[in-house]
Amino acid sequence: MKKGTKYYPLYIHLQQSDQNELTLSLSQIETIIGARLPASARAQRAWWSNRSDGSVQSSAWMSAGYHVETIDLVGEQITFRKPGLVYNVKREGDLVLWDADLVKALRHHMGLSQKEFAQQLAIRQPTVSEWETGVYAPKRSSSKLLMMIAEQAGFKYE
Repeated sequence: MKKGTKYYPLYIHLQQSDQNELTLSLSQIETIIGARLPASARAQRAWWSNRSDGSVQSSAWMSAGYHVETIDLVGEQITFRKPGLVYNVKREGDLVLWDADLVKALRHHMGLSQKEFAQQLAIRQPTVSEWETGVYAPKRSSSKLLMMIAEQAGFKYE
């Protein structure tokens, strides 16, 4: 995160926080950065996505070790969470049964969008979305692949 950028004060605020999860109102964020957020921050959930590059605002929270966990545009609140917390991992023998939270946590750990994550796994982006929303759970073959990807990425889930 480059010093002097508009969102650098948010980076400092989050970096100095000792909380694993932190909810801030949009007004609080504006006070922290000393400027108004763009209209898109109040209207578009995508503005708050955890993109690994091309987004100055996301680099502020991601560089500080957080991901946006919850976006409440109506209530004007954003919840930031440190990834890598303890997960409720279910197993079937040696196979991890991946649920929505675990898939999302792995993707966030890797700093990837759903599209980028899907490309890494050679699957469709809607499949990632369905896994993360709990519409479907990854099948056995996908679970094995997710376990290998998690190991390569240094993602600790147990």
